[in-house]
Amino acid sequence: MSTITPRQPQFNLGDDLPTWWFDRDIIKTLVMTAQSCTFPEGERYFIRSVRHFQDKVKNPVLKKAIRGFIGQEAHHGNAHEDLNVLMARRGLPTRKIEKFAKNGLAFRDRTMSPERRLAMTCALEHFTAMLAELVLTDPEFLEGMEPRVKALWVWHAIEESEHKAVAFDVYQETVGDYWIRSSQMVATSMEFIFFSLLHFSTLYRSLEEKPGLWDTVKGIGYFLGPT
Repeated sequence: MSTITPRQPQFNLGDDLPTWWFDRDIIKTLVMTAQSCTFPEGERYFIRSVRHFQDKVKNPVLKKAIRGFIGQEAHHGNAHEDLNVLMARRGLPTRKIEKFAKNGLAFRDRTMSPERRLAMTCALEHFTAMLAELVLTDPEFLEGMEPRVKALWVWHAIEESEHKAVAFDVYQETVGDYWIRSSQMVATSMEFIFFSLLHFSTLYRSLEEKPGLWDTVKGIGYFLGPT
């Protein structure tokens, strides 16, 4: 297991940052902003789900990895909170999406077993690891992104790659139920697609002047193409 070191870089996301910071493209920026809006509460959910099983872990290497995982995820949430606040000042309803995510994850805390919540974290960490691999291995993916925002996404990707197996390893050591993990992966996959589109739609519908249909399709297709 690689070293998991929490870092706290500063990205200086000031008011001089252009609104459409991803290649001056509205759709690309909205797609990434929609994901960013889910990270502050999502990362806190990941931390809660792993921390619940922390005392049951016996492997000393994994115990240390959990501490690094928690530190990294906490910093990710804070950094994306800064980006979301900036985009809110530009008139986008990022707070609405953050509140939606907070309420939805709180509902899961109340209604799902700790085992399923950890399995859900494993599934979502798989998706963030896939995004991280894309960011780190395809230099063209972030081409045209404003350097300060690009630095944020690259930093996030590096740390996601470092701790991508932690939730899974905790699950295997403390739960290990294949049915729970596999069935939750199916459910979470469908939810991830649905809510990604829903959050993008929330941002898109808030625009006073919307891009044309073809530009919108091309923008969304940009993200589907690498998959």
